[in-house]
Amino acid sequence: MAKVLRLWACISQWATGMGEPETGTALPSAWEPALAQVLATREARKLGGFLRAQEELGKAIYPPRGTRLRALELTPLDAVKVVILGQDPYHGPGQAHGLAFSVQPGVKVPPSLVNIYKELESDLGLARPGHGNLEDWARQGVLLLNNALTVEAGRAGSHQMIGWEAITDAAVAAVAQKQEPCVFMLWGNHARKKAARVPGLAEGRHLVLSAPHPSPFSAHSGFFGCRHFSQANAFLEANGREGIDWSL
Repeated sequence: MAKVLRLWACISQWATGMGEPETGTALPSAWEPALAQVLATREARKLGGFLRAQEELGKAIYPPRGTRLRALELTPLDAVKVVILGQDPYHGPGQAHGLAFSVQPGVKVPPSLVNIYKELESDLGLARPGHGNLEDWARQGVLLLNNALTVEAGRAGSHQMIGWEAITDAAVAAVAQKQEPCVFMLWGNHARKKAARVPGLAEGRHLVLSAPHPSPFSAHSGFFGCRHFSQANAFLEANGREGIDWSL
């Protein structure tokens, strides 16, 4: 147990910065058993050194310290109902705050999220919100998890393959191992490839929904009209779980 706690201290330092005390960064205890093993690996330890070195070089890293594990903080493992997988955080200033596809209030809604809202309107008749903050979904059990949890400013994909994937794969695998039926929304090839690495996901008790990415480059190829939101709620309710209030 002491070793597990030390590992959690390390990952919290990597996610929040250089180890200074901050509020709101503690991970839900339900995630500890799921991630303890992967945090003990050499690759995971290298991740912390990489992030520290990048910041010491003066590079801006998004999202800011204290929000990099926000998806896990807002959605404990035992509360997960739906998983939506993103690729990496937004790389513009003030956008990313630790949830896939979500931006802070007051920040212009990004194009992919605009298209998500369009599909919500078509699928469920919900008015498009005037903001891009998806924390309400996360608090209801929607795990909005990026593949990499950090990115260098202005360089999309710059923190792929530096160690985050093993940690986020383990988080997704932990959901796949849950006995309660969950829904996995796989938007784009990147999300489908990540899900393909997860043991147990195709065993049948979960609903796996696939569609093109909601990016303007691909949304018209099948994301629009996929009706994932209504399908997710129908599946959850049919399995005795409360559906998600997708309105924002």
